[in-house]
Amino acid sequence: MFAEIKGLNEECGVFGVWGHEEASRIAYYGLHSLQHRGQEGAGIVVTDGERLRIQKGLGLVNDVFDDQKLDKLTGHGAVGHVRYTTAGDSDLLNCQPLLFNSQTGSLALAHNGNLVNANALKHQLERQGSIFQTTSDTEVLAHLIKRSGYEHPEERLMNALTMVKGAYAFMAMTETELMVALDPNGLRPLSLGRLGEAYVVSSETCAFDIIGAEYVREVEPGEVLIINDDGLRSERFSFSGKRSICSMEYVYFARPDSHLDQINVHTARKNLGKQLAEEAPVEADVVTGVPDSSISAAIGYAEQTGIPYELGLIKNRYVGRTFIQPSQQLREQGVKMKLSAVRGVVEGKRVVMVDDSIVRGTTSRRIVKLLKEAGAREVHVRISAPPIKNPCFYGIDTSTSGELIASNRTVEEIEAEIGADSLRYLSVDGLMDGIGRPKEMENCGQCLACFTGNYPTEIYPHTLHPYEKV
Repeated sequence: MFAEIKGLNEECGVFGVWGHEEASRIAYYGLHSLQHRGQEGAGIVVTDGERLRIQKGLGLVNDVFDDQKLDKLTGHGAVGHVRYTTAGDSDLLNCQPLLFNSQTGSLALAHNGNLVNANALKHQLERQGSIFQTTSDTEVLAHLIKRSGYEHPEERLMNALTMVKGAYAFMAMTETELMVALDPNGLRPLSLGRLGEAYVVSSETCAFDIIGAEYVREVEPGEVLIINDDGLRSERFSFSGKRSICSMEYVYFARPDSHLDQINVHTARKNLGKQLAEEAPVEADVVTGVPDSSISAAIGYAEQTGIPYELGLIKNRYVGRTFIQPSQQLREQGVKMKLSAVRGVVEGKRVVMVDDSIVRGTTSRRIVKLLKEAGAREVHVRISAPPIKNPCFYGIDTSTSGELIASNRTVEEIEAEIGADSLRYLSVDGLMDGIGRPKEMENCGQCLACFTGNYPTEIYPHTLHPYEKV
């Protein structure tokens, strides 16, 4: 995915199903639709009511699963996961779901998000005798569940959830039930659906469309859903009453055909483009968007200004992942391999290049250069979100301010660094208006921390995972 070159990545997608005789295949198709949320690893755990079976591996969903492997995953319940690393190493041990076996039964865990107090909890648990097999913060929850003195699995889970802080959409499955939990601030997306008599739960609603499921509702912040052969039951482990879903889900991460908190992502992005056009107009001949996540915003900008929208940038979808590397030099090469400017569209033109964000500046600088090498007379960069000035500790790989070009530079300095003829960002109020949220910052329904520095949770010392290298 282009996100890996850009340097802004979501940490995973989760999918669960209960009550379907082909649970593993339903999970497989669900994970396919969530592939944009993680490309480093994939896994599925199934239950037939008596035992849990697992298949996971590094790479894309198609790399990990085939018909033969899915045939072995027989059962009526399943949890699946696609992974992008932000906490822990990207090796097979950290690939999820994680499966734990004990004399009292087995437990599978899948997690989207990041626990800000994982480091402190891990040190505490190790002093008490716990031995960790992975460097993933997800394993912390398993130890807390096991140490809980409650009798029923859902009671042990809810007790453990009161001790973890941060952003999480958890799926926990035993031999006989599927449990789903969302953090008290609702930072990560999670939706409930129905497929005939079966229940499905997914990070994004686009997975429901792929499998033919019907959307039912959002999982509420601080809610635990218990799904088993008797049906579905809802419990609460927290009553915060305030949702703070990540704003970048709407701006960048989620698929355009998904609905998050009942807001369509494509519509939101298009409206962001319109807001941007009102706040930052410019005289130009053509508008183009950086594929794929910025296309909707570029269309909105073009419609609002009346400047024609054209495909000025083309994405090469067949480049191998060899070119997706963490170093700046290789990242620049990756941009060149991934994108091409269309000379016939931009040559001699004043171009408005709409993008959704500038993280490190590497990608924007390279794209501006591509357009000018193709003959663009002027390149005006318009960003459909406010400047990302603050690190994210909730599952996005911008965990230090030093990684962010906007943290210590003015807009004018960034403009010069990327070589644009002009650069403008959308305001925070414009972001809220475009997505369709109220402007009252105390209860706006979204996390704006990467823009404003106001975090919805406490940020603990040593928030980063103890094994993470920054």
